[in-house]
Amino acid sequence: MGASEADAVRQWEPKSDTVAKQFFRQLVETPRPSGYEQSAQEHVRRYAADWADQITTDVHGNVVCCRRGTGAGRLMLAGHCDQIGMLVSHIDDNGFLYFQPIGGWDSQQLIGQHVTVWGNSGAVAGVIARKPIHLLRPEERDKAPKLEDLWVDIGAKDRAEAEQCVRIGDPITLYLELRPLRNELLCGPGMDNASGVWVVLEALRRVKSPLCWSVFAVSTVQEEIGLRGAQTSAFGVDPQVAIAVDVTHATDSPGMDKNSLGRIRVGAGPVIFRGPNMNPRVVDRLLDCCRQADIPFQLAASGRAMPNDANPLQVTRAGVATGLVSIPNRYMHSAVEIVSWRDLDAAAELLARFAESLAEGDSFIP
Repeated sequence: MGASEADAVRQWEPKSDTVAKQFFRQLVETPRPSGYEQSAQEHVRRYAADWADQITTDVHGNVVCCRRGTGAGRLMLAGHCDQIGMLVSHIDDNGFLYFQPIGGWDSQQLIGQHVTVWGNSGAVAGVIARKPIHLLRPEERDKAPKLEDLWVDIGAKDRAEAEQCVRIGDPITLYLELRPLRNELLCGPGMDNASGVWVVLEALRRVKSPLCWSVFAVSTVQEEIGLRGAQTSAFGVDPQVAIAVDVTHATDSPGMDKNSLGRIRVGAGPVIFRGPNMNPRVVDRLLDCCRQADIPFQLAASGRAMPNDANPLQVTRAGVATGLVSIPNRYMHSAVEIVSWRDLDAAAELLARFAESLAEGDSFIP
């Protein structure tokens, strides 16, 4: 990072107001495992109702919020709203719940966690536990447990009591709470990808009229189980340019490989990716917007199709000029994911400025 870019990091003052911050807390503290995003999407619709020109929800569950432009161009900003979770697959005779994963879990992250089962009758508190260390055999201590060997204890005395409040197929999340840390850092489960949803909606709220291109901020679904919502929503929006917003691995904590992942720091600005999944003209426009508005940014590279919404966006219909803006995230897919409020805010400002920069006749053909 050069001197001017370092100055941008130091000088950046977040522009988010109380309403925007409350919306972020709602996203983090609302259950949204893949396929069970409905409650979070209701928050999205309510948040955008006062300033979006149009809000639609497709049959897949994607919520599309639009600010109309005067021209024919269409820009899509995509942030997936789903998070990893679990769902009840079996209730044994003693009332213990067994589960299947929704998305990618490290089983060691789950042991000892407080969880919530989200049933039709309301939230049911539970815990994931295992045998005490005193009772583990030596070979059990030395290896990670399998997910199928874990269970949820909701305190039920037997299966009949458990079935009064829990059904097969009910989603399970970690206990959802947003906790502020020092230096404007935020901690909690599901920053992947409450961060991206918040950024694209806040960017849409900030864009100044009149716009040339219409801007569609899409809260996509089911990214964690195969990038599914971005594929269906992009087909419907049919954009010429699309930017995905997700989290990426911060490498400023112990044990992270900077040689392969790059030097990515929490609080140093959003990450703009370069590589074959990203249109070079979109990347250049994003970088120009950062420099013109003194928005801090970081660069990262990937030589493959990205494992996020940028992947299906690029190859929808006849192809879309695609970019990827990511939020540095420590401890991804855990109960203690950490992001920076400054990075979130700067990313929203960047996408708002990008949308305002689009003019009639702009070409993103490489």
